[in-house]
Amino acid sequence: MKIKGKAWNYGDNINTDFMLPGKYLELTDNKELAKHAMEGIDPMFAKKVQKGDVVVGGKNMGLGSSREHAPLALKHSGVGAVVAESFARIFYRNSFNVGLAAIECPGISKVKTGDEVEIDTTAGTIMINGKEKLAIKPLPDFMVQLLNEGGLVPYLKTHMKEW
Repeated sequence: MKIKGKAWNYGDNINTDFMLPGKYLELTDNKELAKHAMEGIDPMFAKKVQKGDVVVGGKNMGLGSSREHAPLALKHSGVGAVVAESFARIFYRNSFNVGLAAIECPGISKVKTGDEVEIDTTAGTIMINGKEKLAIKPLPDFMVQLLNEGGLVPYLKTHMKEW
């Protein structure tokens, strides 16, 4: 899988309330959720983000609540992937469950907002501004399959027949 877009770097310890403030938990329409993506830390993000852009974090990306609203808001705002030094485990899994790539990459913290990034999960690399290449932590085959099928629910709808 390849993802190419502009980086949006928010640093360490970005919690799910920054990604989608709790006051929007009553929303059930993904398009409405998307309008509030990253509002807790960057109120203009949803108006500026472009399809394929990449949210970058440092350590402990996605800490906080276990709700799926945060990765859903990011995915439906157009974000192609979230890349960080490390993830809170529940956010990591929720991202894959909704079909949003969450990629661990040592050294990604140095990427600046506005840098162009190209992720190639097959090659296991992230290219920064067409110059510097970083190695990503390989994605488990099952997680790749979830992404390819759009998340856990579409995966189960397809594969439940096999059981």
